[in-house]
Amino acid sequence: METKERTATGVGPDPTHPKPLLGRVAVVTGGSRGIGACIARELASSGATVIVNYVRGAEAAAGVVAQIEASGGKANAEAADVADCPQVAAMFARVKDRHKRLDILINNAGILRDRTFKKMTDDDWTQVISTNLGSVMHCCQAAVPMMLENGWGRIINISSFVGQMGNFGQANYSAAKAGILGFTKTLAIELARYNITVNAVCPGFVATEMWQSVPPNIQEKILDRIPMHRVAKAEEIARGVRFLAVEGDYMTGQSLNINGGVYMGW
Repeated sequence: METKERTATGVGPDPTHPKPLLGRVAVVTGGSRGIGACIARELASSGATVIVNYVRGAEAAAGVVAQIEASGGKANAEAADVADCPQVAAMFARVKDRHKRLDILINNAGILRDRTFKKMTDDDWTQVISTNLGSVMHCCQAAVPMMLENGWGRIINISSFVGQMGNFGQANYSAAKAGILGFTKTLAIELARYNITVNAVCPGFVATEMWQSVPPNIQEKILDRIPMHRVAKAEEIARGVRFLAVEGDYMTGQSLNINGGVYMGW
C-alpha cells in the first residue's frame, strides 16, 4: 500500500506512520561514533534528515552518513567543536542555509578526563565542563530560534546515571552531567508554551569502544553493580531517544533512565 509523505509543520509526528519523522531535520552532536552514531541511524530510519556532527572523526562521520544513505535515508556530516560558540553558530547557520529548518537537536557530544579529585587539574575540569555542558548551551542557543520558527521542536540531552548518583574519579563528568539535568528542566519550563519539549536520557554503562577498553576484571566488578548484569547496547539508548522525538509529546523536563537498574532514584 502506497503511503503519502507528511510535510513537517507545527504538528507533531504521526507514530503510526512508517516514517514518522519524514520532513524533519535533526542534528546529532558527537554523531560519528558510539551512542551518537546509533542515534543518527535510528532517527534517519524514522525518516529524519540527519546532520552528523563531529570534531576530528571525519572518516567515521562519513561512514555513518554512508550507512544512512545506503539504507535509503538522508544525512550529511558537519564539522564543529561544540565547545566553541562561534563554531556552533557557524554550523547551525550552514544547517539553516542548506535545509531551511531544524526540528530535533540531540546533545550527545562528550569527553572523559577521569581522575580522582586530588589529582584533577584545571584543564581536566574545564575541558569536560566545556565539552559536556557548555556545548549543550551553545547548541540550544543556536537551535531554539529555528524551532520557534517551526512552532515545534524536540531537544534531547544525553546525560548519564553518573550525573544522578556520582561516580569515583569523575567529579568533572558527574558535575557536567548533573548540570545537563538542571538545564533540561529549566529550558523545558521556558519552551513548553512554544510546543518545544526538552528532555534528557540518562544511560548506564553502554557497550561502546570505551567499555571494550576496560579490563575484564573491572568489567566484572561493574556488572556486579547492575541488577540486569549486562551493559546496554547503544541501539537501546537510540530507541529511547527516538521515543522522545516521536511519541513524547506530553513529556518535557524529564529524565529517561536506561541503565539496567544501576540507579533507581525517585
